[in-house]
Amino acid sequence: MPKFRRSSRAARLLLPGAVAVVLLAGCARGSGGTASATGPATPAGTSPTAGPPTPGSSVTVTPAPGGTVAPGTLLVTDFGSDTVTFVDPARGATGSVKVGTAPYGLAVGEDGRAWVATAEGVAVVDTKSRARLALIPYRTDTGPVTTGEYRGGGMGIALSPDGRRAYVGVNVPGGNGTLEVVDTTALEVTDTVPVGRRPFDVDVSRDGAEVYATDHDSFDVTVVAAGTLEPRRIEVAPYGTEGGLGSWLKPHYTAVRPSDGKLLLPFEGERLAVVDPRTGRTTIEPMTANTHQHGATVTADGTLLTVGTGPIDPDVDRGPSLTVRTPGGAERVYPLEGPHESVAVSRDGRTSYVTGGFTRDGYWDGLTVVDLDTGDTRRLPAGSRPLGIALL
Repeated sequence: MPKFRRSSRAARLLLPGAVAVVLLAGCARGSGGTASATGPATPAGTSPTAGPPTPGSSVTVTPAPGGTVAPGTLLVTDFGSDTVTFVDPARGATGSVKVGTAPYGLAVGEDGRAWVATAEGVAVVDTKSRARLALIPYRTDTGPVTTGEYRGGGMGIALSPDGRRAYVGVNVPGGNGTLEVVDTTALEVTDTVPVGRRPFDVDVSRDGAEVYATDHDSFDVTVVAAGTLEPRRIEVAPYGTEGGLGSWLKPHYTAVRPSDGKLLLPFEGERLAVVDPRTGRTTIEPMTANTHQHGATVTADGTLLTVGTGPIDPDVDRGPSLTVRTPGGAERVYPLEGPHESVAVSRDGRTSYVTGGFTRDGYWDGLTVVDLDTGDTRRLPAGSRPLGIALL
């Protein structure tokens, strides 16, 4: 069992004054300019688009051969170029589609349509023809369209099991966010629900009855009943809430455990918060990677994969890694070269793909492919600062 780092906790909760002003919430996924504890934010370029593509528009379209998607193709969101990129796991990027400013999360339905949360709205992409079909504006007023770590607009996004609804967490700079409900047939927002600050991730229960918004800056998960849209807050703060917006020790991403519907939230490669959304009770299990953790996913058998982005405090933290945790709690930690953000796993469970488009300094334009049997890794070119990832 690893030691929990109590001696370094104060340093991880409270940043130096000037740095805290820049970072505020510490870190984010898919949200633009970089920020670190050693330097200022670095702006990223913008390339706004509006509305669905029309003949002669600037939307980039790369046709797929025969209008099909090769098995195992990956789709990533490119914060650096306002696109999504198709990636062949053997040879890298094969084409891209312009979607909107600062794309963050994405979800892909069984019909082959991808739903992409951008700063401007939810982009709908036909992954077979490789074309943007629509850009659905948000109802929530998020201010001017910008890039940067704290930009307004969509962050986490998920589909209902029947594909009839998309749920997107919308960040409102300086305040609480909303969960917007998109009718995937009418291509419009039908409802909004108040949630916490900066909804990094959105997940849906296996039966579709509940939606979970992981609210980074308010240390909580908002549970939303899909039928009534009534929200309910569960605090998830295994290190406490000391430090507020300046704390690094906040929830980032959630994976829904298939066996019992409990929510799995990794923290710092030290603690796994297991949340029962029915009772609101949280139990803590030890983890071993000892690194700041972001993206998470879970396989059908309950294996958890989570990305370690690297050290916050180099004196006590280890470097970037990928943790693979069995349902019984046994962990294997795969070292990675440089920071990463999100993770997907192949259908046979033998290969993982980790995006290099980290939100702070150290991001790069590609994926790391990890052979989970041998531990071998290789880097693969993949778009511009790829953040979100899905397997087609």
